[in-house]
Amino acid sequence: MKKIIFIAFLFFRFVSFSQLPTENYPVDSTSVEHPGVPRGEILKRSFDSSKIFLGTTRDYWIYIPAQYNPDKPACVYVNQDGIQWNAPVVFDNLIYRKEMPVTIGIFITPGVVKTSDPTDALNRFNRSFEYDGLGDAYARFLMEEILPEVEKQVSSDGRLIHLSKNGNDRAIGGSSSGAVCAFTVAWERPADFSKVFSSIGTYIGLRGAERYPTLIRKFEPKPVKIFLQDGSNDLNIYAGDWWMANQTMERALIFSGYSVNHIWGEGQHNGKQGTAIFPAAMRWLWKEWPQATIPGATKNQMLSDILIPGEDWKLVGQNYKFTEGAAVNASGESFFQDIPNSKTYKVDLEGNLSEMKLNAKRASGTSFGPDGRRYVIAGATNQVIAYDAAGKETIISDSISGNDIVVANNGNIYVTSPNGTEKPSKLYLIRPGKEKEVVDEGLKFANGLVLSPDQTQLFVTESATHWVWVYHILTDGKLEFKQRYGWLHVRDTDDNAWPDGLRCDTAGRVFVTTKMGIQILDQAGRVNAIIPIPAGQPSNLCFGGPNFNILFLTAGDKVYSRRLKTRGANNFEKPYKPAGPRL
Repeated sequence: MKKIIFIAFLFFRFVSFSQLPTENYPVDSTSVEHPGVPRGEILKRSFDSSKIFLGTTRDYWIYIPAQYNPDKPACVYVNQDGIQWNAPVVFDNLIYRKEMPVTIGIFITPGVVKTSDPTDALNRFNRSFEYDGLGDAYARFLMEEILPEVEKQVSSDGRLIHLSKNGNDRAIGGSSSGAVCAFTVAWERPADFSKVFSSIGTYIGLRGAERYPTLIRKFEPKPVKIFLQDGSNDLNIYAGDWWMANQTMERALIFSGYSVNHIWGEGQHNGKQGTAIFPAAMRWLWKEWPQATIPGATKNQMLSDILIPGEDWKLVGQNYKFTEGAAVNASGESFFQDIPNSKTYKVDLEGNLSEMKLNAKRASGTSFGPDGRRYVIAGATNQVIAYDAAGKETIISDSISGNDIVVANNGNIYVTSPNGTEKPSKLYLIRPGKEKEVVDEGLKFANGLVLSPDQTQLFVTESATHWVWVYHILTDGKLEFKQRYGWLHVRDTDDNAWPDGLRCDTAGRVFVTTKMGIQILDQAGRVNAIIPIPAGQPSNLCFGGPNFNILFLTAGDKVYSRRLKTRGANNFEKPYKPAGPRL
């Protein structure tokens, strides 16, 4: 009986493999050399001085079109895993037919760390580390090392190489892990690469790429155009199902308003169909050039409810040492601190920026109370200080090493007091006319805090993790029912989300500054939306302006603003009950 079962297994295994489709694809005419079509030149070079991927060496090839004129910077196409798709011939033909612009191709192999003893030891192969991982390392490798290195080269006839610095003039592609790498570069640096060719992309659980469909749906859409290819007989192994993952990527991209195209087939995990459709992909990616890629409307309801089409971040100020403590007063004027310089700045209702004439005493957290005074945590003196409209200061509490502060409508003050990322933090309550008291301990770097619109809950960020905590506020101001509330996304290169400042809007949504950008939670604590920021690591935010609908953001040495559809909930105002969440 066992023998019969074994023979049956072999039979079905044979039938299964024999039923795989024969992959014969029509040859696009642009994949074939034609008489009279000028042929570009291919230079081979090596690179072994990376500061980003230490110790690696790799080869790369530069394709220089015959039509390239060094007086005009060329468009760029970067491909991982070296020369694929018969790309130089395709480029010759497409450029000749004016179906794509004059483009210099750069074809790069993954890095290898060579062993000093090849007889008895293996090289370290860096392909998965460089290609499958999320984060901006490979994008920086291209922008900071490879592209500048390419521009040092010269064609055989003496032409200098000048590459366009405009992201709309740059495309990137690859297959399998190389496709994920290509998408990651554009995802991380859409201003530098706006077009992606992805063949049999590895959007599965090797090094975190399975997260992309979720992130795509939550992020504000980016100006990236993507062409996908895969076959229904692609791999289905321990890390995931390639075929299903590519379709999930496409659905996420469509949902989020991206310009996306695809060609599906029945092929396996190889480059056959990718080679066949590469010319079509290039035609489509470059079709509207030089028109810029603009994302369409997302179907993410929270993003639609918050963002105003055409509105983007505006720079309010820069060249500070470290900005923090964003806060707004009852008239809508916004304030922020430059902690190391002990300076406080104000943005008036017309958007004018001015420095306040006072020694801010390295103030960090800032909050306006119902009495109109501006309350701060003064790091230089370990005090809570209140300033009236004339600038007169009153010491509210002494000997308190605090970080952030919020003042409730009833006058109660809450202060976070972290003690590094490992030691437990304290959370203080200061009631009007009374001494400070500890109302919670234990969070790993308790940082920002905010009241819910009805002021019955207190949200606190735990910077050394990926959590926002929630407390129920008792009638005497003390806290109970402490619970992890908001689960935040963490960048691939970090051990924590580093949630910092946070604010609520009138709908009860919680805006949290993190390393990944501003993550926005619904009332149930779920991240529905993520808004990336132009630069820096965000530290705090507030809703300012006459209608409290301009989001002011502190981020490193810069401060930004952005007008939104929603209104901020102010703790100095009378508490009110927002509409309930969708559960």
